[in-house]
Amino acid sequence: MRLNECGCCAPRNLSRRAFLASGAAALAAPHVGHAQAPHRVDVHHHIFPRAVMDLQERLNPKWGKLETPRGLPQWTPRMMLDDMEKNGLASVVISPAGPGAWYGDVSGARQICRAWNEYAASLKRDHGKRVGVFALVAPPDVEGALREIEYAIDTLKLDGVAFYTSYDRAYPGDEKYAPVWTELNRRKATVFFHPVACCGAIVPGLPTNAYELPFDTTRAIASLLFAGVFSKHADIRFIFSHGGGAMPMLAGRLDDNTKGMKALRDKAPEGVPALLRRLYVDTAGAFFPGAIAATRQMLPDTNILYGSDFPYSSSQEAVAGLAANGLPAAALAGIEGGNAYALFPHLKA
Repeated sequence: MRLNECGCCAPRNLSRRAFLASGAAALAAPHVGHAQAPHRVDVHHHIFPRAVMDLQERLNPKWGKLETPRGLPQWTPRMMLDDMEKNGLASVVISPAGPGAWYGDVSGARQICRAWNEYAASLKRDHGKRVGVFALVAPPDVEGALREIEYAIDTLKLDGVAFYTSYDRAYPGDEKYAPVWTELNRRKATVFFHPVACCGAIVPGLPTNAYELPFDTTRAIASLLFAGVFSKHADIRFIFSHGGGAMPMLAGRLDDNTKGMKALRDKAPEGVPALLRRLYVDTAGAFFPGAIAATRQMLPDTNILYGSDFPYSSSQEAVAGLAANGLPAAALAGIEGGNAYALFPHLKA
């Protein structure tokens, strides 16, 4: 599976171009250009270390040749730093892109996780508060995931843990993952969820990242909600990619259609709206006016974080798209950077 075919990140599609054309003036606005000191924090920023990609290819040849997306040249730290410089980014919190580590082999998954985490930790050491890291783990290997969480946080000093929205079509509320959530709650960890296209190309001819990724995020949130993970493990800070998928629009419907289902509602004793308002989302691929409006209805502005999905998507477009919404200055400042510092204080220190 090639990285740019795995359906793991949002494409630059026609609707985005059309929207940005209408907001092109935002590119000239002071907060998009270089007049201000770097102030943005990108919590959805991918890296592609060649050595780790080579390891992935060797351990699972079925993935095929792994390349950086959009035909970009081989990824280097300089590519990351140049993007930060061009787009006013004070810091990025990096995360693994697809295909991740899990393909059914415990030994292979453990090797890939360790290699990615150690490489990412070296970037953090080299660049200080400019780089934070979400560690890669493989939750279907519960024992390995627990070991890697301990190593990543205690030894490597990474900032949180990255998960995919489903593994082998099992969603994160599955009982088998319970030990992982217990440990992360004990640590008061920050967890970042990135979607996969669990169910393939359901609509023939339509790219899965145009519609299926947000739906898988929605399914993951519903799974955690009604498995009692959000209520039982309230000390975990959950961040969901791409504006939380379709959940901001479906939250009211989900609440209304489960009111009479005691077995489900007992797992959400505080009520669906209250539990959802604890979540965090990023704006990667979700900066369009309808998405921002729905997100702000479901969440307080303090729980919305800037994300670009670089290098799958252009950071310049992500910055301009968010600016074109005409948000109150305080809300925009929080989304672009201030809200992230509450989760990652070392980036500001």
